[in-house]
Amino acid sequence: MNTLENEKIALKWFEAFNTKNLDDLLSLYDDNAVHYSPKLKIREPQTNGYVKGKVEMHAWWKGAFERLSNLQYHVSTLTANNTRVFMEYIRKVEGEEDMLVAEVLEIKNNLIIASRVYHG
Repeated sequence: MNTLENEKIALKWFEAFNTKNLDDLLSLYDDNAVHYSPKLKIREPQTNGYVKGKVEMHAWWKGAFERLSNLQYHVSTLTANNTRVFMEYIRKVEGEEDMLVAEVLEIKNNLIIASRVYHG
């Protein structure tokens, strides 16, 4: 895996997320991938912020897309190496203050195996 390929995966991630295409989004993940989000930890405390596998990720993002139909992420920075991509982006939701978000995608065999979201 090289840096450019990992950057392409990140850009596909943004495209799928912003078009609310769950199939395309989940196709970027390994079947057993793990995702962490502070929003998930608040909204569903029993998860401790983690969803594991595509079924749980699908449910989480489907719910988010339904609640926040105008949610968009605007890329600020992508920094990639051979195993991960560090992304900074602006989370935009109508009626809410813009939020700067950082997220790390860990990638193995052309698939995201873990993702972690950070924000204040």
